Amino acid sequence: MRAIITVIGKDKVSIVANISTVCAKNNANILDINQTLLQEVFTMVMLIDIEHLSDGFTSLKNQLEEVGKENELQVHLMHEDIFNSMHRI
Repeated sequence: MRAIITVIGKDKVSIVANISTVCAKNNANILDINQTLLQEVFTMVMLIDIEHLSDGFTSLKNQLEEVGKENELQVHLMHEDIFNSMHRI
């Protein structure tokens, strides 16, 4: 099972580290990562393996959203199947 994390917000130090730390604490393995800086706007998409989550999908989602709030970022987590369905033409 895989999921997508998206992050958008004003660029600052430690965004990747903070999101990665939450993933590691929940036993979510980062499979791929893409990040871009558009002037001062940071965007990141992570593909993660959620098969062995320690506390479940909802717990991971809540923790990521909390890190987002603390850092003034929009952070979203969704299952890969839902993400792919939303972006099909």
